[in-house]
Amino acid sequence: MSVTGLCQICEAAEATHDCDRCGALVCDEHWNRQSGFCVECAAELGVGEGERTPNGPGAEDITPPDTEDETHRF
Repeated sequence: MSVTGLCQICEAAEATHDCDRCGALVCDEHWNRQSGFCVECAAELGVGEGERTPNGPGAEDITPPDTEDETHRF
């Protein structure tokens, strides 16, 4: 499959991969080569290596706050 457009996570870098699970178009920064998934799917499934949350532009939008009871408040 041909991948064109911006990364659907950071919306800044050129997309170079598509997630095998959700189909999101993602850049190298938000791609987990080991699993073939985007970093969001890899984190949900607990697969991959190292960090479970992405870095770079857009990361603040998907990184949950640290809370003791894991409740997210808006």
